[in-house]
Amino acid sequence: MDHEKEFTGPEAMLYSHKIIQLSKALWKTVEKDWQNWIKPFDLNINEHHILWIAHALGGASISEIAKYGVMHVSTAFNFSKKLEDRGLLTFSKKETDKRNTYVQLTPEGEALLLETIHAFDPEENGVFRASLPLQELYGKYPDLTDITAIVRRLYGDNFMDIFAETSKMITEEAGRRPEEDEVTKEA
Repeated sequence: MDHEKEFTGPEAMLYSHKIIQLSKALWKTVEKDWQNWIKPFDLNINEHHILWIAHALGGASISEIAKYGVMHVSTAFNFSKKLEDRGLLTFSKKETDKRNTYVQLTPEGEALLLETIHAFDPEENGVFRASLPLQELYGKYPDLTDITAIVRRLYGDNFMDIFAETSKMITEEAGRRPEEDEVTKEA
């Protein structure tokens, strides 16, 4: 990058310090919230994230899961294997690409992912509850534009496309009640 230096060392250090401290504090609560949410489904955060990514991509390579799940390839593979052992994912190779391993949600995996979405309880989510005063004050939740722009620069447009796809899935599925799915199956 050929940016003309428009900052001082102390400014850069202070900015980095703020990002480090705030993101670490936020992650601590996000991690606790996420673990508590999915605990009844006998999932951990990596497994849940893998289910989301596989769903969003309509199946994904282990490399894609690692990239979009922001995890090491061995982590993506090992947790995907655990999901396969539970019957939630299937592994395959493509005729045109024997080097990469691909995963696909099974119907059971799809059902479990949707069940987790329906089980989300905002009252049990610390980050959401902490955002409520901002929603009351401004009439909307924080839009996280600055953070989104930083993540886009770090991880690229494809990463943000997957983020948008999982957000769309949540928007579509969270509003539906599980009993609506049962009525649809019976019809």
